[in-house]
Amino acid sequence: MTSSIYGIGTGALSNAQAGVLTAGHNIANANTPGFSRQTVEQKTNEAFFTGAGFIGTGASVSTIRRIYDGFLVDQVRQSNSDATSLSTYLGQMKQIDNLLGDPSAGLSPALSGFFQSVQAVSAQPADMSARQALVSSAQALSARFRSFDAQLNSLREAANRNIQTSVGRINSMTQQIAIFNDRISRLAGTGTASQQPNDLLDQRDALVVDLNKEIGASVVQASDGSYSVFLSSGQPIVLGNNAYALKAVADAEDASDTQVSVAMGTGQLRLRADDLSGGKLGGYLSFRREGLTDAQNALGRIAITVAASVNDQHRLGQDLNGNPGKDVFTIGNPAVIANANNTGTAVVSASVADYSALEASDYRIAYDGTNYTVTRLSDNTVGLPGSLPQTVDGVLISITGSPTAGDRFLIQPVRAGARDLDVALTNLRSIAAAAPIRTAAGLNNTGTGAVDAGEVDMPSPPTAGLNANLQNPVTITFTSPTTFDVSGAGTGDPSGVAFSPGAGISYNGWTIRLNGQPAAGDTFTVGPNTNGSGDNRNAQLLAGLQIANLVGGTTFNGAYGQLVSQVGNKAGELQITSDAQASLASEAEKSQSTVSGVNLDEEASNLIRYQQAYQAAGKMISIANTLFDTILNLRQ
Repeated sequence: MTSSIYGIGTGALSNAQAGVLTAGHNIANANTPGFSRQTVEQKTNEAFFTGAGFIGTGASVSTIRRIYDGFLVDQVRQSNSDATSLSTYLGQMKQIDNLLGDPSAGLSPALSGFFQSVQAVSAQPADMSARQALVSSAQALSARFRSFDAQLNSLREAANRNIQTSVGRINSMTQQIAIFNDRISRLAGTGTASQQPNDLLDQRDALVVDLNKEIGASVVQASDGSYSVFLSSGQPIVLGNNAYALKAVADAEDASDTQVSVAMGTGQLRLRADDLSGGKLGGYLSFRREGLTDAQNALGRIAITVAASVNDQHRLGQDLNGNPGKDVFTIGNPAVIANANNTGTAVVSASVADYSALEASDYRIAYDGTNYTVTRLSDNTVGLPGSLPQTVDGVLISITGSPTAGDRFLIQPVRAGARDLDVALTNLRSIAAAAPIRTAAGLNNTGTGAVDAGEVDMPSPPTAGLNANLQNPVTITFTSPTTFDVSGAGTGDPSGVAFSPGAGISYNGWTIRLNGQPAAGDTFTVGPNTNGSGDNRNAQLLAGLQIANLVGGTTFNGAYGQLVSQVGNKAGELQITSDAQASLASEAEKSQSTVSGVNLDEEASNLIRYQQAYQAAGKMISIANTLFDTILNLRQ
């Protein structure tokens, strides 16, 4: 009997001690991230039979159980992954929003300043100070474009560095998870199936949560307790005690971007953007692929369109030396990048055939062995030109050499437009403010016909230069009120040409309009604008470009306003979704903490309860000692 009392007492003492230790362990880890509170689970020992019935033999600790809800932990992982990705994307987009949206340092003041200087030259065509102001404002405008592009490129370079840093952190965590897998599977195998290394399980779960803050990952638990960790595409990065390292590499499509691959066997598997969603890494990749590239392309298209339209109009004018106008700005050529994995000998080239048709997008050319496909990457619109050369969105695409199936090329028509913009015109006398032609009505005309100042026609293509016969004097002589003859035209001397008031009359690269009713014998001449230093007609046309809808159906300032609005709207959208997701992540953590977190008041109560149990067990052993002493005294 006393032996049974001793056994029950020492067992109760051991149980109470386990409870005190567990409660103390919980209290010590109340502020440890990822710690799940633990509780002592007891079971009743098997009773022994006597003639009077079964007599109990006390209790023993069956296990130390971790209070854990796998569903809530999964919610914490996913919500943290999404919240971190959105927060990262938002932080980057805010930088672009602040850059482009600054009302004093933005592009709008530079555009307005340039066209104001054009108007000043229009008001005083021969004034050298006005011409100097025009050159200076052109230089300021091009410098503003280049500055914006340089800052956007800095964001791209920073994103690449952050991707490399994130890959390093991911590899460190996956290696630690693999080590934990090995330790957990070994320790779990040394005891019964119900005994688990709780603290190691918590530490591994905390690592997986931190991993999801870097990249979205899902977990599958194996029968031996180890975790298999997969990316959003199903690509494994941890299997048991093996971790598959990610690697930051130059993108095969565009070496200026850093992409991610994963080690598989002896090689590297290139991962798609969709394989890397969630977490900081997913946020940086999404920002670079979407927000940054879209903004840089839109800015480049504005820069190219401004330069091309000003150049085209300026070439139609005449400078102070009587020469045709030259380019005001230099414009870069579209970039063509062959995929690093191409095996053919094909070389793709691209040039702009129509600046007004440009889109703010990159393009991918793919060859399947028979035909080519062109994908506009801004909206993933796929075209099937079949063969090359072809013109797509104003870009003439040509090819030489022999491609092989699977070869791909990336075309960036406008990406570097702002970077490559510069001023080509520095000679003040070379500013072509005048028109190269002058019209006049005969002094002896008797009719009411009146001729306008005329305009120089845009050559096709614009880079072809002015008509060589533009300077040839042409005389239009009316043989009747409804017909006229032409002399001096470079294309011959047409006669009996029908006349319609207000209709355009075009020869030698110019167009004039006659209104009113000429009489027979009336003459009108179109000739070179000799000594036209006070002529401002081309300067007026240059100034008119400011309000012309030349960029996607809107003005230069309108296109820039759309870009600023687009970036601002994206930042606003991300702010809302990021705040909402952060709230969801916080609620998920609170829910998980409610189940698994340590309640200090509860643990203090448990300490008192286990202390009392410890004291009671000690009293039981003391009673057992007394009973044993009594028995010994009886035998004496």
